[in-house]
Amino acid sequence: MTDIEHNIALITKSIGRRSAYHFTRASNLQSIVRFDAIWSSHHLLPESAGERRAAREEVTYNGATVTVNAHLRIPEAVMEPGCTVEEFRAFIDRHVFLWPTRRDCLKMLTTYMKREPAEPFAVLELDASALLREHQQSVRFSKYDSGSSPRFPHNCGYKKSPDMFVSLADFGHRTDHAVPTKPSEIKEILIEDQAQSITRLLRNVYTQDPGYVPGKWLNHYQPLDVLLES
Repeated sequence: MTDIEHNIALITKSIGRRSAYHFTRASNLQSIVRFDAIWSSHHLLPESAGERRAAREEVTYNGATVTVNAHLRIPEAVMEPGCTVEEFRAFIDRHVFLWPTRRDCLKMLTTYMKREPAEPFAVLELDASALLREHQQSVRFSKYDSGSSPRFPHNCGYKKSPDMFVSLADFGHRTDHAVPTKPSEIKEILIEDQAQSITRLLRNVYTQDPGYVPGKWLNHYQPLDVLLES
């Protein structure tokens, strides 16, 4: 067994970590199934690298409409010396974000549902082992909520920079405080540029209204309440 195969087996060993979850707007499901991919915001908006989006933005890409979320304001006080907020934002925008547990995904989902109560959202549940194998060269892990805006930035227990992410190959070999060193410490799963083969990796798609679910995925449909109440 290679180091990468060992790490995939280790990371997904726990029952609660055998799926990976991606949160999006229900309106984006049609484009995801059409292209069988989830794109990073940089893939969709390459000309705005490092710029902060103060509001969500609708993008037309190859004839499809995709809504990209706004950025939170990241204070300079939480940045690692030598890394600017713009450089860090440009780095994270090159990645698709997923969550390794239902609980982590639900924190993000409930925050957005309170912020935009009229907006329909969706969660994709993917096979975590297959996802990591498919993207083994481009996957990264974070110990913290990398895009967050800490309420008390001067008391934040870590500093933000690209060094807070560890590759699948280096997982368990890098042991500094900035990165997760065991599966229970993984807070985020990042995939550079785009996550592919979504239809093959899909276990469930949760949303309030099955009318948003593409016909190809209807057999995976679950009401969002199932996820919220679990």
